[in-house]
Amino acid sequence: MHCRHLLLCASSIIVLASCNGPSPKEHTVAQQAVEINAAFETPKPYAARLLDTLDIHRFLAENPEFAKDSTQIRDFYSSRGNQFAWFANDTLSSAAGTMMNLLDPSDSASAGTWQKLLSEVRVGSDSVPLPDSLRLKVELGLTAQFFHFAEKEYGGHVQGDLRELDWYIPRRKKNYSMLLDSLVAGRTDLSPIEPVHPQYRLLKAELKRYYALQELFGRDPIVLGKEKVVFGDSLPALRAIRKRLSLLGDLSDPDSSAALDSTLYKGIQHFQERMGFSTTGLPGTATMAALNTPLKDRIQTLLVNMERLRWVNPTPPKDHLLVNIPEYRLHVFEDGKEAWSMSVVVGATATHTVIFSGELSMIAFAPTWTVPSSIIRSEIGPAMRKNSNYLARHDMDLVRGGQVVPTSSVNWATWQGGGGYAVRQRPGKSNSLGLVKFLFPNEYSIYFHDTPAKSRFLADKRAFSHGCIRLSEPKRLADYLLRNDSTWTPEAIGKAMNSPKEKVINLRPPMPVTIGYFTAWVDTDGRLNFRDDVYGHDARLARELFAPETVPTAGTMATADSSKVASN
Repeated sequence: MHCRHLLLCASSIIVLASCNGPSPKEHTVAQQAVEINAAFETPKPYAARLLDTLDIHRFLAENPEFAKDSTQIRDFYSSRGNQFAWFANDTLSSAAGTMMNLLDPSDSASAGTWQKLLSEVRVGSDSVPLPDSLRLKVELGLTAQFFHFAEKEYGGHVQGDLRELDWYIPRRKKNYSMLLDSLVAGRTDLSPIEPVHPQYRLLKAELKRYYALQELFGRDPIVLGKEKVVFGDSLPALRAIRKRLSLLGDLSDPDSSAALDSTLYKGIQHFQERMGFSTTGLPGTATMAALNTPLKDRIQTLLVNMERLRWVNPTPPKDHLLVNIPEYRLHVFEDGKEAWSMSVVVGATATHTVIFSGELSMIAFAPTWTVPSSIIRSEIGPAMRKNSNYLARHDMDLVRGGQVVPTSSVNWATWQGGGGYAVRQRPGKSNSLGLVKFLFPNEYSIYFHDTPAKSRFLADKRAFSHGCIRLSEPKRLADYLLRNDSTWTPEAIGKAMNSPKEKVINLRPPMPVTIGYFTAWVDTDGRLNFRDDVYGHDARLARELFAPETVPTAGTMATADSSKVASN
């Protein structure tokens, strides 16, 4: 899976969005590339001779690094009747210049070779006609390099098995033909047709903004100089906080005041909301730590999340549920837009909630709970050894073959689950699953459920469970999922939830569910959000994306753009 020396640079982030070509800050690689766009002709069909399928076969045999894209290359030329794509008459087209600006010589050995070759071709094309063999090599090389670029830019820089990164959502295979056709036709702004999730474009824009902010943001942390700051206090550090919030977009009309007044109070609240903190309006410990996070670290977080967005379906189902683990929130999407959301509790750091996708197909009202063997070993067994009435006090039974048996049937000093016995908790308000659970069958035994431990939802950080996802508003979700079923009115649902007997129903059609992991995103109000890397998945992915010497402390990008972030 290693791709540490693959480039996460501005060329693979910004260049396609610019009609006028990249600026020095936006696209360092473009400075290294051959700036040939303006000198080339607009594309016209070049049919002095057509490509032969043997030409393509020979090229792929001589350049085995492009073998994985052989089908796409052949299909592309077949769809255009084997006409040349990158030549206008006997000259390279402007589209070839655009394509060359996407290539980064440090991305692979071949990219630098192709840049050098095209530089020579440009000189040659100004004087004498190109030999057919060279024209063929350039033509097929550009097409092959496009698919190589597109697969990394839109499919992901990490090319190995994503399960090694604890990501069990299948990677979506993408078709880049429309993108290539548009590029060859001379289109310079490909952003509207990029095969990426909408969040990718939003983060791309934020990345560009954060690059520009680095020089203004400052290197030094802000030190309050006071243990606790309250409304009305006046401190020099508050002036610095005001400036920083203004740069980040949390304060629209800053002044030079050093007082914690209503304007600064609201600005801090806005920032806290974007970070997932309680909106106290006061610069507490967590708020100051977030304000002092270097922009280079925020930039790395943006790049890590953009990489994840390359893996996912660019067009999610119009109706679906998304749990974002670091956000501790479930989002309900209806007709392509977020309808509402709720707080959730996810797995603790030692009992991670798995990242995967599925379909919610069953709802269990007044559920029983069969205690997993791991919890029997770690909690139930020790509790029974201390107090033989533990099961009875918690509405639990020892069962075998579906029948309740005496608790003395097993030796609690040695029994760790299994052997035909199980511990089952009866339905009711004290049941660990609450009054309802939502099942999307999966090999990880993860589901949504109610909980009697409502106080957990008051915390900002809610990683407390054994892996399943606890809902703050389970009744609301049940009402929503069954809103089109006249049998299941809100009253009928409430009655079933409080029944002494479990009832399981099928949901038709099932609802797609994604359990994701995103520590940066733009919300429906256009605000850039950040969250802590609760499971360490960002750090692991960063080690795959960036050179090892830059990751452990600073998180500096191992790219041609690293100069942008190294000094902050």
